[in-house]
Amino acid sequence: MTSDKNKSLLKRISGIVFPLALTAVFLWFAFRSIDFSVMFEHLSNISVFWAIVFIIVFLMSHYARALRWKVMISSVKPDASSMVLWGALMIGYGVNCVVPRLGELYRALFLGKWEGLSRTSMLGTIIVERVIDVAALIISVLISVWIYGGNLYDDVLWLKSSMYIVLFAVVFMLLFFILLIRYGENFYGVIVNFVSRFSARLAEKLGYIFKMLVQGFSSLRGTKNYIYTIFLSALIMFFYGLNSYIGFYMMSMDDIMPVTFGMGWILMTMSAFGVVLPTPGGTGSYHAITILVLVNIFGFAREISGAYALTTHLISYIMFLGAMFISFYLGNIRQKRIGKKSENFLSVFKINPDQ
Repeated sequence: MTSDKNKSLLKRISGIVFPLALTAVFLWFAFRSIDFSVMFEHLSNISVFWAIVFIIVFLMSHYARALRWKVMISSVKPDASSMVLWGALMIGYGVNCVVPRLGELYRALFLGKWEGLSRTSMLGTIIVERVIDVAALIISVLISVWIYGGNLYDDVLWLKSSMYIVLFAVVFMLLFFILLIRYGENFYGVIVNFVSRFSARLAEKLGYIFKMLVQGFSSLRGTKNYIYTIFLSALIMFFYGLNSYIGFYMMSMDDIMPVTFGMGWILMTMSAFGVVLPTPGGTGSYHAITILVLVNIFGFAREISGAYALTTHLISYIMFLGAMFISFYLGNIRQKRIGKKSENFLSVFKINPDQ
């Protein structure tokens, strides 16, 4: 028993220490050779107008995410509130800014409580959503390679290997999901039974994961919903690229050289790899990749590139945390208004009979 407790404690500590250490390494790599006095001078000249536009587009991109989630769960909850979905989404992103990946769990838990939905099926839709996001990222990178003037694979040395890894993962997941949907329990029952020979606990966890995935996929039904999901995924990526493009004007980088939406799109796709890494809110990893792309691909100075990375990330970080607390507050007001109890970050873990 003591050994299990020690292992659990060690796992929790490593889950906190590793992301923080990774963040520190990336931040050092990003800002190690930057003249901070020049960078802060750039920071003092931020365009308020374009910062407001940046925030508006930022909010629109995540509202589009909420709408996509609404489409994905329409078969089980056709009248789900778009604002409640957006609120749960923002809570998830806000938590991710503190503890990487934990926000995905909280997002499903809060929506399950607020809309009376199965947490298992909601977690399944989030996993499905992440697969769609990865596929969208691959397509976005291919578009970047196409619109880039030179050879992007040569100028970003890690891009090709990363693409191979991501593409392999997507193909594997798609094949796995096809087998899972087509053969259901017969497919994953074989895997669970095999794993149970070595670890009953692991087999139980796998069984729960398979159940989540089946419920997640079953909630996305109908040709119309598939088309809506594809359209909204493209719209989300467009908003992300537009935000990166607006960032150039927010930092007055158009005074240094002409900027285009294509540059914003390329920057968005490259920096997305930094957000995928397990650092709190992409801190450090986003900065390192963004500065790398702005300096090595587009030829901006490190100081203005660092100012761009700091500003865009800080605005996003503040918006996520602010929206998380606002959504938490307004969500509980709604709960009380409809005669239900309010929820907090501990109570959402309590399982209701229908969840």
